[in-house]
Amino acid sequence: MSWMAKLYETYEAGLLLTDLPDDKRLMPTSHTLQNAHINIAIDGEGNFKRASVLEKTQIVLPATERSASRGNGEAPHPLADKLQYVAQDYAAYGGLKKPYFNGYKELLASWCDSEFSHPKATAVLRYIEKGTVIKDLIDQKIVFIGDDGLLLTSWVSAVDDSNPIPTLFKVLPKEKSLLDQGSALVCWTVEIDSDPNTDTWKDRTIQDSWIAFDNSEDSEAGLCFVTGKVQSLSINHPAKIRHSGDKAKLISSNDTSGYTYRGRFLDNKEACGVGFDVSQKAHNALRWLISRQGYRNGDQAFVSWAVSGKAIPEPLQDAFHLFSNFDFDDLDDSEPYIVNDEPVIDRSRDIGESFALQLNKYMAGYRATLEPNEQIVIIGLDAATPGRMGIIYYRELLGSEFLQRLEHWHKSFAWPQRHTIDVPSLSGKKPKTKVVWPVSSPAPKDIASAAYGLSDELKKIKKNAVERLVPCIIDGSPFPIDLMDACVRMATNRNGYKSDEQWLWEKNLGIACAVYRGYFQRHPIKTQRRDYTMALDENNHSRDYLYGRLLAVADRIEEVALGVGGESRSTTAARLMQRFADRPFSTWRNIELALQPYMQRLQNSRAGFLVNQKKELDAINACFNTEDFVSEKKLSGEFLLGFHCQRQKLREKTESTNETINEVSNAGSEE
Repeated sequence: MSWMAKLYETYEAGLLLTDLPDDKRLMPTSHTLQNAHINIAIDGEGNFKRASVLEKTQIVLPATERSASRGNGEAPHPLADKLQYVAQDYAAYGGLKKPYFNGYKELLASWCDSEFSHPKATAVLRYIEKGTVIKDLIDQKIVFIGDDGLLLTSWVSAVDDSNPIPTLFKVLPKEKSLLDQGSALVCWTVEIDSDPNTDTWKDRTIQDSWIAFDNSEDSEAGLCFVTGKVQSLSINHPAKIRHSGDKAKLISSNDTSGYTYRGRFLDNKEACGVGFDVSQKAHNALRWLISRQGYRNGDQAFVSWAVSGKAIPEPLQDAFHLFSNFDFDDLDDSEPYIVNDEPVIDRSRDIGESFALQLNKYMAGYRATLEPNEQIVIIGLDAATPGRMGIIYYRELLGSEFLQRLEHWHKSFAWPQRHTIDVPSLSGKKPKTKVVWPVSSPAPKDIASAAYGLSDELKKIKKNAVERLVPCIIDGSPFPIDLMDACVRMATNRNGYKSDEQWLWEKNLGIACAVYRGYFQRHPIKTQRRDYTMALDENNHSRDYLYGRLLAVADRIEEVALGVGGESRSTTAARLMQRFADRPFSTWRNIELALQPYMQRLQNSRAGFLVNQKKELDAINACFNTEDFVSEKKLSGEFLLGFHCQRQKLREKTESTNETINEVSNAGSEE
């Protein structure tokens, strides 16, 4: 139960964060989060005043232990609830669901009759006892009935839009194209003289009143496995952990007729006893953390935090976005990690050096605020079924250890990555989009997409891939070789991308290079570990690296020639890239022959550019060992490193010297 203990500590620490706005604060115990649909305003005597429909409004409402985790059975909330609970006349208007007004009224009355009663709750009780909730809402044109006097379950709009769909019908969930207006959740506004806080879900005095009443109710005591103390135990643990509609629970104890613990324990208290207060606070803390800083991947949710409440870097984010959200000017200039940022990248040396210095600077900001023994927790959740959730990953680390491992991940898997940024326009027009190639580590979700594509049919596979990458980041585990191979295959198959998806190929190419480099830095066998520089390494005479450089030069020559001729199509090198990786020697001969007419075209219009490219080809060819050059052995992912580095150098040289004009780019536009 270590995870619950840490979440319980986090809740207590989070209560001290008084500078947070109300909508960002921790949810109080004995409350739950719900989407509200209708707001009814009454006065202090319980007289109806008005009503309105709410769109996309989440509220924190009082709840019992049972109602906070209710399914289809009767379990009323004590104040705000659905129409089938709060409206005595719901059944009279033909409500589809079973009415639960009596249970709701009984719970609200017991609260109002206690020593912890609140005048606004009493006003609500007086109003609902009149039994006119549905009638008042019909009069206000909030809910609607048909000619038969029964609540409508669908709406037919006129062709000329003279009968538009009511707002309530838009916000309520539908089932088989039908809806039940009784599912609309009602929240209350009670207008009492001299009280400016009329909305009950924002009134902390009501929250405190309900918490005191709920805690006063008799409950079964037992040993709490988290605190080690005898206290009131939780019977129904909260749901709605990842979002307000989440039905999955981390702890369930309603198995008196099942076989979860029978045969090993006499009752659920022996299997797992958790105090009511502990369970409420732990689940509220987890819900709060996920909503504030959680990483979502479909049904998966990962969240990392410092128990003290201090800020920590997001482990599942790429370095580019980490740096963009960090203010380096806030650091003290006396910090030894601080360096002056270079305005221009010098590609004559390893550009990884400047990235490493910037990463050190970034981590120094957190080392200055986090104690070395700060408690850092990372937890991953996923639901196998709609009602059951499991912890798929859990780690507790010291602050220094967490930062060290995160820094190692970003350094090992750093490579120039394709990103787009908005450049403000001086004329007041819309900002322009610019493609940049900052050195960064890729995000896990981008690695999964680079390995398996963007198809929705592969969501489960990509979700599992992200789950497998978390230990690589947090634990420093070796990178999965099958994921690395999949990324390399996707980047090699350039012809598999549509003409308007070349931006995606460029992005996946950068990711594949980062993954390949990181894999060999963490190779399970130490003797096979290698460190590749991120700048063009002209001293690397590896066959695969050299072949990648050759392909990049050939691609650039034909690309420029096509631009000069006003043509927009794929180059021969692009079309044959996959074949080139499988049979480099024979495919290179075809590419080289196909280059001849383009070289002749450039001889007349871009002679200087052509001479430089021929010199580059000769220099690369001179580095080959003859046996390696004529070998048809399949190329490894290393050829992508040579290809990408050579390609980046050629493009940047062109941009700095303006060697080409009217160039047609086949990079496409990112969508």
